[in-house]
Amino acid sequence: MQEHWSTGRWVEPVSSSMHFSDGTEFEVGDTRVRFSRPLFHGIEYSAMGWVIATIIEYGGKKLIHTSDLQGPTIEDHAQWIIEEDPDILILDGPATYLLGHLLSRTNLDRAINNLIRIIRESAPDLIIYDHHLLRDPLYREHTAKVWETADDMHVRIMTAAEYNGLVPVVLRSGDGNV
Repeated sequence: MQEHWSTGRWVEPVSSSMHFSDGTEFEVGDTRVRFSRPLFHGIEYSAMGWVIATIIEYGGKKLIHTSDLQGPTIEDHAQWIIEEDPDILILDGPATYLLGHLLSRTNLDRAINNLIRIIRESAPDLIIYDHHLLRDPLYREHTAKVWETADDMHVRIMTAAEYNGLVPVVLRSGDGNV
């Protein structure tokens, strides 16, 4: 099914200045920027549609920003990340705040196991875990195996707030303190 959706242009540009990034790349100086093919937003055949990941390469280093893969939940998406072998992975985590409503325990487990695979098989230098995951003050408890595996494999993992020396908003009390 995904191949079918990837075969044609389903939306036409409305002007000559409009371009689609799906599967394209460009270079600026020594920096190469690539865009993935369309990837499912969360689970397979999600009604939310498709997203595009961004890959930036410079100086022998590679950064991937996954957009809305939600974990990644899908094993093929995890395999793609492993094959890309990023040094830095900016990864939106699973929407644990929706656990039991729009996120099943099965799909949460898939997302956790997929990131554990990425950590073990690709071992990025840094994973910045953010987006959906940081809407839940219990995010660390729900994804504890990921944090433990990262620690065991000496992979730095943190939130975008922590990367910037801040406490994640979801963990702050009303006065701005933890």
